[in-house]
Amino acid sequence: SFQNEINEVPFFDIQLPYELALKIFHYLDKTELGRCAQVSRTWKVLAEDEVLWYRLCQQEGYLLDTSISDHSCWKLALKNCRARERTLKTNWKNRIGAVSQLRYELGKILCDVHSCDGVVIAGYTSGEVRLWDTRTWDYTAPILEPVHGPGDAGPQPHVSFVRINSSLAVAAYEDGTVSVWSLMFGREPIHRYQHNQRIQALALGSEGAMVATASGFEVKVESPNDRGFWQTTETFEIQKLVNFLNLVPDVTGSPVTVAAAEDIVYLLKAEDPGKILHSVYGQPVTCLDVSAHEAAFGVKTFGWLLNEPNQILLYNLETSQCLKKMGNSIGDFTCVNLQNSPPNMLVTGNKDRRVRVFDLRKSESLCSFYAHQLGVSAVQMDDWKIVSGGEEGLVCVWDQRMGTKLWEMHARHPVRHIWFNSHSLITANIPDEKTPRGASITDDDLTVHRKHQGIIYAYEFSADQLPVESVLPICRSSYDEVTGYNYNIGLAVPYDNI
Repeated sequence: SFQNEINEVPFFDIQLPYELALKIFHYLDKTELGRCAQVSRTWKVLAEDEVLWYRLCQQEGYLLDTSISDHSCWKLALKNCRARERTLKTNWKNRIGAVSQLRYELGKILCDVHSCDGVVIAGYTSGEVRLWDTRTWDYTAPILEPVHGPGDAGPQPHVSFVRINSSLAVAAYEDGTVSVWSLMFGREPIHRYQHNQRIQALALGSEGAMVATASGFEVKVESPNDRGFWQTTETFEIQKLVNFLNLVPDVTGSPVTVAAAEDIVYLLKAEDPGKILHSVYGQPVTCLDVSAHEAAFGVKTFGWLLNEPNQILLYNLETSQCLKKMGNSIGDFTCVNLQNSPPNMLVTGNKDRRVRVFDLRKSESLCSFYAHQLGVSAVQMDDWKIVSGGEEGLVCVWDQRMGTKLWEMHARHPVRHIWFNSHSLITANIPDEKTPRGASITDDDLTVHRKHQGIIYAYEFSADQLPVESVLPICRSSYDEVTGYNYNIGLAVPYDNI
């Protein structure tokens, strides 16, 4: 090829070796490379060198897990990636895509939902735990085997909490039992353990195998040892009942847990078991989230300190210093998302019905949306949009820079879980009332049941991944010329005319 014949590249009044010329071109962006490609035939070959476009592709965050030999034309690969991203953004903004409901009628009422990379776990009042993989649309969800064998008498205890990461699924039950399943090995739990009292909080590391539970005045951390046998790694005794529990991600060595117990936030490490990160008497913590180096939590103050309304505090976990006090709201902060937010950003929801975005380098909020009628219950953001859920059951998608609501979706119960990535969104509306009065939920009356059960939605906005199932069966015809009213519907049943 012409490229292999080029050893010297003309650079104004001198000739440079190809490698050296390529190094100079490394400093150029896409537009500048395009201009250089118009200078001469030699420069065109240089400006379209695969090394340059592979590097640009990686810099923009596309195809990160590929090597340079995986594509023959990296310029085209980058163009396709950008086009796909634009389409996805348009689909998100206009709510173009497929939506499916993840329902399991026999589970009675939904108790808790969690998701990781499109895999959803749900726990029910029947004591059953179920998985869905929304990345493959024809996937039928397995029911994970419970702790209690079929021979156990009486009804199974409700599920209190469920958590999932890339390799494990965990469920805590009302009777203080905890089950851990491996997503690689079938439906039998690989580990189970017991607390004497009801479990108040459950945390699972975002990666790896580490589970923390809080019950009574005890926090337990369980993980497998070098030989793969699960054991209790740490037990911490604390003075108050835990409301929120998080494992710090990306910690090498022994696990670090952040626990909020009423008005105290503990940093629980093996070498420093009772370390208090924050404590102000009579000011309870209302929400908590933790990233690799920081913890953010909402603190409720009681009216006598009029000059200090409710705030979000940000602490550095290495130095245990308070870095920032943000916001001053009359309402309690009900949810905070630090771990999934863009760098230096944080999104919060409040009882005063507002969603606020904070820049961690400043103290005042960047934007504030008046979002929900009954207070905000779940939030997540990325670099351009925010998805928020409310106690009244509304899910709203916002354009952060424009400060406008793009669309909303309503279901009957409070939104307790939101997770999204570039092309999919999962939301869960979970009823507060697990034994509804006046509804014979024990009977097989599924119409009454559906009303009270709670619901999980999975949205897919990716244009090239829209499942066939999202098209109504009546519209999946192979017939070309079939008239159906004037809706232009091709029928699956071969009627020639309606």
